[in-house]
Amino acid sequence: FFAVGSYNTLRLCDKAGWSHTLEKPTCGSLFNIAWSSDGTQLAGACGNANLLVAQVVERSVEWKNLECVVSDQKHVKVRDVITDARENLDFRDRVVKLALSYDHLVVTTPSQCYIFSTKNWNTPMIFDFKGSSVSLVMLAEKHFLVADETGVQIYSYEGRVISTPRYSNLRGDLLNKNVVSLCNDTLAIRDRTDECAIYFFEALTGKPLGDGKPFRHNVDILHISLNQDGASSERQLAFIDKNKDLFLRPVRQFGSEKVVKIAGNVSSLCWNNSCNILATVSDHKLFVWYNPGVVYVDSDLMKMTILETEQGEFGRDIQLLNFVGTYCTMRRGDGALCSTSVSPYPAFLHKFVNKNSWNEAIRLCRFVKDKTLWACLAGFAALHKDLNTAEIAYAAIDEIEKVHFIQAIKEIPSAEGRNAAVLLFCGQVKDAESILLQSGLIYRAIQMHIDQFNWERALELAVKHKTHVDTVLAYRQKYLQRCNKKENNKKFIQFAQGVTVDWEKIKLKIEMEIEKESERPGAKVSGQ
Repeated sequence: FFAVGSYNTLRLCDKAGWSHTLEKPTCGSLFNIAWSSDGTQLAGACGNANLLVAQVVERSVEWKNLECVVSDQKHVKVRDVITDARENLDFRDRVVKLALSYDHLVVTTPSQCYIFSTKNWNTPMIFDFKGSSVSLVMLAEKHFLVADETGVQIYSYEGRVISTPRYSNLRGDLLNKNVVSLCNDTLAIRDRTDECAIYFFEALTGKPLGDGKPFRHNVDILHISLNQDGASSERQLAFIDKNKDLFLRPVRQFGSEKVVKIAGNVSSLCWNNSCNILATVSDHKLFVWYNPGVVYVDSDLMKMTILETEQGEFGRDIQLLNFVGTYCTMRRGDGALCSTSVSPYPAFLHKFVNKNSWNEAIRLCRFVKDKTLWACLAGFAALHKDLNTAEIAYAAIDEIEKVHFIQAIKEIPSAEGRNAAVLLFCGQVKDAESILLQSGLIYRAIQMHIDQFNWERALELAVKHKTHVDTVLAYRQKYLQRCNKKENNKKFIQFAQGVTVDWEKIKLKIEMEIEKESERPGAKVSGQ
């Protein structure tokens, strides 16, 4: 908020510019206005020599069918819009912050914190603060966060302190919902002094993730948000930078850094509360990303898994407020609230995938007959290495060349070879090579690089392991002949002088390698 004072006038405005309310106190001209540190009160110096004190009321929060409104300084009204049941909550001190989500209402006063269950409004959990002013309350499914002058604390819904994440330069009183994100297992905070840096913490212990070093982007970050569903290994951070580009990053990184730009000119974002579906606003249009994680698996599917609304349907300067179930609530540039619903089927698909119920997922897609849903399933199946489901899903969206590749993967005898081929299918060449080398499948690693035209790496592996040097040279010569080119790579020229290429011997060696792989423990018998 910000306040504007003039002669006998006090106006409360939103940061977007629209007016919340207009009051006409008999105070003369307002010469100066000062806010309290918690942002709930303001004082004004009046032209008639009086002091004006105002309290912000009618603040409201919504969750599913519940609405909570701060009706006056020490009073909150709760209403169930379905049954019209009402509750009146009274407090000893003035209400500073309130948050409603995940079937809990958390209300803070200058001295206490009240935790209400939406199933029982009569007996809240209450604990005392140490006299600091609360600046932020943020709720997750299993716990909630309180930020104040002393720092950041994470509490259980029983009122017990779970953890106190800390790092240098942390100022809890300067945090807001755009630079903090909390889920069941992770806390993310954008640094105050270095706006390119994001710190990650374990929510249950308060310890920094990994080596404790922050993730650093190349430009300032404006908005961060963690997905709420799934295991900690599936945790993703979506963030908008100063250029209004939207990026996706896995929180727990394995191997090289993975940060992917998925959209531009994005002004707002919000994760769904119960599944990993992302809503964004770009170019005054609402986009719903039914499976944003598919960008790590098959970026070609990304556009097929997005719902895009018509431009101007919700007006200009839309800001996402929440995304609960199938309903997405937004605030327009003029301050009006609007909402829209999305298809429930992607959420059902997420639940089936989380339970590894692939047959049910296939039946759902066949029932709905929507290529968007099939594309989501194809991405999920490739990520979880379920080749049968992936083959069916890719066939349903007419990706024939990928169906053929998956069928070829299924014919690979060893489990390690199939896993590496799936990683290669997902574009993770280094991880695929690592699996093959660790499992001793040297020929398959060399052949993988040959198929990718990574000639120097293929030769490097062949020389290092003293095998199939002639195979690499033979395929290289065949490639150059087809392209009508001459060899200009010094390494290949050097080894070609001392190695004789005999295709009969090479084919025999390849057959022996495949037969040897088929004899490995747990190998798949051809035709199964």
